[in-house]
Amino acid sequence: MNDLSPFSQRRDRFLEQLSGKAAIIPAASLVRHHADCDYPFRQNSDFWYLTGFDEPDAVALFLSHRPLGERFILFVLPKKPDIEIWNGFRWGTQGAVEKFGADVAHPLDEFPNLLAEYLQGAEGIAFRVGKHPKIEPIVLKCWAEQLDRAQRSGCVELPLVAPCCLLHKLRLRKGPEEVERMREAARISAEAHEIARNITRPGMNERQIQAIIEQHFLDKGARGPAYGSIVAGGDNACVLHYTANNAPLRNGELLLIDAGCSLVDYYNGDITRTFPINGRFTFEQQALYEVVLAAQQAAVESVIPGQNAESVHFTALKVLVEGLLDLGLLKGEVQSLIEQDAYSHLYMHRTGHWLGLDVHDVGAYRLGEHPVNLEPGMVLTVEPGLYVSDRLRVPEGQPEIEDRWKGIGIRIEDDVLVTETGPEVLSAAALKSVEELQK
Repeated sequence: MNDLSPFSQRRDRFLEQLSGKAAIIPAASLVRHHADCDYPFRQNSDFWYLTGFDEPDAVALFLSHRPLGERFILFVLPKKPDIEIWNGFRWGTQGAVEKFGADVAHPLDEFPNLLAEYLQGAEGIAFRVGKHPKIEPIVLKCWAEQLDRAQRSGCVELPLVAPCCLLHKLRLRKGPEEVERMREAARISAEAHEIARNITRPGMNERQIQAIIEQHFLDKGARGPAYGSIVAGGDNACVLHYTANNAPLRNGELLLIDAGCSLVDYYNGDITRTFPINGRFTFEQQALYEVVLAAQQAAVESVIPGQNAESVHFTALKVLVEGLLDLGLLKGEVQSLIEQDAYSHLYMHRTGHWLGLDVHDVGAYRLGEHPVNLEPGMVLTVEPGLYVSDRLRVPEGQPEIEDRWKGIGIRIEDDVLVTETGPEVLSAAALKSVEELQK
């Protein structure tokens, strides 16, 4: 993002929610890959959401107990030309203030000495314990010292709380600038799916298709894939998180592709399409595909304000079970089959998840006994599927599966924005009707 004002607006909302507390949000650290090589850096999503600062090991303080002009503090790696020539540009403390809007910025090594002073007067500390081993001992030491002082003054309430509840609630409902970035991620992802489908032929290898998809991501300026791309031909599609991607594509089988890009500012696409490798469905493939497509379309239509992720799931599940009954792959009554999970050897996952800076994005699905209602600005995937194989035991009382159905795995997934006027399918450019998929 060139416009950093959304980060400032998010900080203001977060500081308001803190109600006198101080929040400590660390950046991600580099992760060792092998020997002396690191994985490509990926910023902590919470830190990014509030700062837009894309360097490792920084720490952000959000001090709602301080006056304006003293509430956003950054500790960052200092500028050092002799290190930057090896590892790349750093903004340093001056850049942290001038470019990223910090009220004050310090070199990272001053964090242990200055933290206690910044926390003085806070009504509590918001920090996620168990996630930041370099920072946690410093935070806990300061908290313990403040507890000692509070006890001596007759006031002992100084809670240490996780910032997740406040911050993740903010992240769940996307702002207009975030929606635009997610449209872009979905657009690039959908283009890659279309390119892959049009080039797929029997005799190719799954890995070739993966390369084509991920090349398009890079060509369009994305960081790369948002997650390990799934390119699964035939029975491989019945393995939900298949990522070997090294098998030949066989004539007469289906190809399932679950792939999406991640943009430079970390917003993600997540699309799944399934289509015949040779361009023509068999009877069994088309019969199952039409069941999944009908379930997906019904579920997408239910993505409206006032509904919830659970109702979206059960909308799809009811259509799947009805279709499986019609095909003779289940027997019984729809409601009892759902209550008994008698379908779960053929459909074993939920129908979607939140999507945003993380592929499986943050945000509660339930608050106690009550599911979280869908609101405009929320984005979720809708991805029912059917997976017919011998991997799971057929539940007692259900029909044994004939060989003609086995080895068929189908999933159809779209990224859907909740709006006041109904669902907006961000990934609609990736085609999915039977007619469109048959060449």
